[in-house]
Formats: sequence, structure tokens, C-alpha cells
Amino acid sequence: MSLQYVPDVIYDAGHTEGGELIKSLFLKMEALIGGQIIEVILNEQTVKEDLLAWVRMQKHTLLDCKDFGEISYYYIEKR
Repeated sequence: MSLQYVPDVIYDAGHTEGGELIKSLFLKMEALIGGQIIEVILNEQTVKEDLLAWVRMQKHTLLDCKDFGEISYYYIEKR
């Protein structure tokens, strides 16, 4: 995808892993209103599948994912 998204919130999760990432992201998403976008920055590649599964289960929309070496950027729109 080549669209540019302007996030309403930026969450630098760094090396946060598994359940801690999901819990923190849940709380950050809870503060948003529908249609707002959060940019999640991850340095921990092992949680990618957990993050994507959680987004689907919560029925949010993954707008884009960009990988730059060990750092990934996820743009998620709250449902």
C-alpha cells in the first residue's frame, strides 16, 4: 500500500512482547473513537502474528504495515 496515514496516536511499543503488548494496545485503543488511527512501532518481530490476530479478533482494520529492518510500523484504524 502506498497511502500515507496520519495517526491520531503513536504507540512506540519497542521490544514489548506478547500479552503485555496486547494489554497495552487494548488500553490505548479503548481511548480512541471509531475511525481514529493508531501507529504502533515495534522492534520485536516475534509478536507480529499475535498483533495481527488481535486486530482481526477486535474487528479493527489494519491499514498498512511497513517493515524497515528490525523496526515495523502498523497503522490500525479503530472500528
